[in-house]
Amino acid sequence: MKKIDYLVVHCSATPAARDIGRAEIEVMHRQRGFRTIGYHYVIRRDGTVEKGRPDNEPGAHVEGFNSRSLGICLIGGVKADGKTGENNFTPQQFAALRHMLANLQHAYPDATVLGHRDLSPDRNRDGKVSPNEWLKECPCFDVGEWLTGHPVAHPAHT
Repeated sequence: MKKIDYLVVHCSATPAARDIGRAEIEVMHRQRGFRTIGYHYVIRRDGTVEKGRPDNEPGAHVEGFNSRSLGICLIGGVKADGKTGENNFTPQQFAALRHMLANLQHAYPDATVLGHRDLSPDRNRDGKVSPNEWLKECPCFDVGEWLTGHPVAHPAHT
């Protein structure tokens, strides 16, 4: 099994009214020159989980971290203008994410869960990545804060 250091939560940067899935993201990624979809998992608006790349294959979702991470994409993340970040994810998506993270943390117990933006460089070297240092807003919510309020239980304990 390949070493996984990070479970990275992303958003599709699409408005809430646009329910796309794995197939549509794969088309978008191929148009950008990717061989296939860059994410390992996609969570649709209704909470359905769709498989992307195999876990043992490096993703194409966070430059510099792809070989040691898995990418999970929540559909949504921007307002109707298609630009402004927004935590517009559904309760079903968050439930699916919580369940998925529990299973992935069982398989990869040393992996850290974080959002794409949390892997931005710490430009002022103060030990934390601040909003003014984010390269992207993705996934448009604070994954660490969400985990604090919604702890992920080991599958054997759920």
